[in-house]
Amino acid sequence: MNVEASSLEIHAKDASPSRTSEALKRALVVVNCVLLSLGSTGGPLLLRQYFLGGGKRQWLSAWLETGGWPALFLPLLISFLYRRRRRSPDSPARLFFLTPRLFLACTVLGLLTGLDDFLYAYGLAFLPVSTSSLLISTQLAFTALFAFLVVRQKFTPYSLNAVALLTVGAVMLGLHASSDRPKGVTRSDYYRGFALTLGAAALYGLVLPLVELTYAKAKQAITYTLVMEMQLVMGFFATAFCTVGMLVNNDFQAIPEEARNYELGEARYYTVIIWCAIFWQFFFVGAVGVIFCVNTLLAGILIAVFVPVVEVLGVIFFKEKFNSEKIIALVLSLWGLASYSYGQYRDEKKKKKKMTTLSSNYESV
Repeated sequence: MNVEASSLEIHAKDASPSRTSEALKRALVVVNCVLLSLGSTGGPLLLRQYFLGGGKRQWLSAWLETGGWPALFLPLLISFLYRRRRRSPDSPARLFFLTPRLFLACTVLGLLTGLDDFLYAYGLAFLPVSTSSLLISTQLAFTALFAFLVVRQKFTPYSLNAVALLTVGAVMLGLHASSDRPKGVTRSDYYRGFALTLGAAALYGLVLPLVELTYAKAKQAITYTLVMEMQLVMGFFATAFCTVGMLVNNDFQAIPEEARNYELGEARYYTVIIWCAIFWQFFFVGAVGVIFCVNTLLAGILIAVFVPVVEVLGVIFFKEKFNSEKIIALVLSLWGLASYSYGQYRDEKKKKKKMTTLSSNYESV
């Protein structure tokens, strides 16, 4: 799942390292945009390929979404070495910034993310990746609702318009299930996948405001290093949650046999699951990086842009149907995302103008 597209822009701007050169910052923006783009497309497609090739382990597929969390040690190590080089021997660099309170909050968020991964992976087992991506885009509607309830973020005409459009698109897909079902999937299985995917979107719509609330209650500067530490803890506990499910479901014992029976061959089976974990980690790291280096708006726009890309790639690689209902749902989805993004842009512009006015008044005094 798209784990960290939360509202960090205010904290990110306050915590951006002033000593970082503009060239380095631009390079970070480009790298994180590339990672987010690769993860947004490669993650869902490889996960769907796992099921199409004969994979049947839902807990394993959920595990793959966050199983690449150890990769976060690399940027954290680089950050630590950079800080240590700039500090004097009398004032050594801190090894980590995570407090016990934040660690506990990230543990809970990680477990919720693990459950969300399972719902998404289980749903994708019965749905075309094109339909799944459209349903997941309704996460924005749930995020707007839970942001209102959790962090008291007010509804605007733009967010209400986005919620309405995304809801209509999801209902339209549900009413035309018969023309979209993959071969070998029963109607009941299709609706189960439909419900689980919507459940995943709703749960992640709750997780994002909770992440924002965690940042607001952190009582410390939100730096890029701290964000990465929090993502590492969340990834660890999400993976641990799915690991327990794999143990109960005997997935570890079933992997060798599933690999031998995989339609594309045993070697490609392991290639698919390894790259699936890597691409999902690209998504999480890229999302966090884009949000921190720029803002949430750009991350949301990039994710929205790749919804139709996943649609087209699903049609090309998996021969999925792209009927009129999907086209209309896609247009409604992009319209809703554009409406929400424009509303966020206007709000951000108003905040900047207000801060500029306050600063000018303060200087005049």
